[in-house]
Amino acid sequence: MPPTRPGSDDASLRAALALGLDLPVGDDAQRLATFLARAFGPGTVALLHYGSHAQGAETGPDSAWDYFVIVDAYGPAYRALAATLPRGFPAGRGALFNRVLPPNVISVMAPDTGGARLAKCCVLSERDLTRACSPRPGDHFVRARLFQQTHLVWARDAAGRARVVDAIASARRETFAWGRPFLPPRFDARTYGRALLEVSYASEIRPEAAQHVDVLLDAQGGTLIPMFETLLAHLESRGAVARFREGYGDPRPPGAMTRAFARAWFGWSKVRATLRWLKYVALYDDWLDYVVRKIERRSGVRLELTERERRWPLVFLWPKAVRFIAGRRGGRPS
Repeated sequence: MPPTRPGSDDASLRAALALGLDLPVGDDAQRLATFLARAFGPGTVALLHYGSHAQGAETGPDSAWDYFVIVDAYGPAYRALAATLPRGFPAGRGALFNRVLPPNVISVMAPDTGGARLAKCCVLSERDLTRACSPRPGDHFVRARLFQQTHLVWARDAAGRARVVDAIASARRETFAWGRPFLPPRFDARTYGRALLEVSYASEIRPEAAQHVDVLLDAQGGTLIPMFETLLAHLESRGAVARFREGYGDPRPPGAMTRAFARAWFGWSKVRATLRWLKYVALYDDWLDYVVRKIERRSGVRLELTERERRWPLVFLWPKAVRFIAGRRGGRPS
């Protein structure tokens, strides 16, 4: 199916691809979003809440709340953040790193109001968001998150909101293009969603065990399955998929070269995702404790760090963590 511009789809498809964006969120999520919108200044375009808290999955007491912070430009946004936080923020360094390999992932602690305080923010300009959700992104990092259940919890104005919704709709529509080489011969909406999650989790080094994909699919099924049912029906009307008694199938399955190219592209995407870890050291407060807690929470295995690993983590701990996480995961892309 040839790529189409976000605004060219019919209204029913666009509405399906925006499913879940307008669902209400809890007070903690809304309070944090309002604080972040102020903290990043008047150039903040929109706040997207995603991740475990947004999906209703099981979370620990120290689990951060995940947001995409969409801004007009990096420099003004980080300068506003630096002026807001008690400990400041390296605004120039943050803006530079965001331009080189977007997005940055940073932690922001909100004032104590008796609720959730720690936000993990993926910071993206509107321009970089559009590219990351397009048919030709730099890697899979952004669209791997935004095709899943996401809530648009704050927008500066109606025009900015519409542009962000268009970008997310584009990311979700393109799932067939990048997921196609990994689909089974027959699939329904649930199988389709599971294949996308498998590919996305295999395209990064992550601490979750393989069965976490099923946990995610169960938590998000109320959003993902109706959305993909509509998308697959649309693809059938375009001749991109064929309907069979057992579900759908690809009438022109990708060949060996196409599958090999897809595996290579996702391999390169994993390299870029891993390089972002280096930015954690420079930008993410208490980054080492955050990584250790996440591994422990997702794997159920307690990590004891030696003094040497804490003092020089990139030399002694990083290879150990990579081996541990990689050893727990398998599957696609393959």
